[in-house]
Amino acid sequence: MAELSTLARPYAKAAFSYAQQASDLGGWSSLLAAAAAVSQSEKVRELLDNPQLTGDQRADKFLSICSDDLDEPGKNFIRLLAENHRLQLLPEISALFEELKAQAEATLEVEVLSAHALSDAQAQKLTRALSAKFEREVHLHSSVDESLLGGAIVRAGDTVIDGTVRGRLAKLAEAINS
Repeated sequence: MAELSTLARPYAKAAFSYAQQASDLGGWSSLLAAAAAVSQSEKVRELLDNPQLTGDQRADKFLSICSDDLDEPGKNFIRLLAENHRLQLLPEISALFEELKAQAEATLEVEVLSAHALSDAQAQKLTRALSAKFEREVHLHSSVDESLLGGAIVRAGDTVIDGTVRGRLAKLAEAINS
């Protein structure tokens, strides 16, 4: 994983820099997401792994599949990736691009897994609290996991807040045993 991230990072930064200068972060986000989805198809993977194809041939075949979703700079980006044998990195490039975009826009995607569905008031209160804690605009996505006894698990980037009953009991047991 770290190797893929290391290889993809310069391409994600270059795409982000271009998109930022062109004031088109949303467009490039969509473009990269679409290209990443195409690159994950089994048939496309076989095509990308074919050693008999040149970079130009790979690019042409890839672009024939998703050219409707790409503008000219996007097509050039795909050609560059194909030339450098990096088309398989598109999912990682897209993910890194989204991280850079979120940092630039001072936004944070937060996943909340709770024992019961959050009411609108609870979701708004949690959003305000997390916005204050992380000093970013929070986009909250909640889902229900009935296997939880109570409480919630909040995932915001690399931060995980375990506010479940099971998590609190584990912390209490750990404190008692130490």
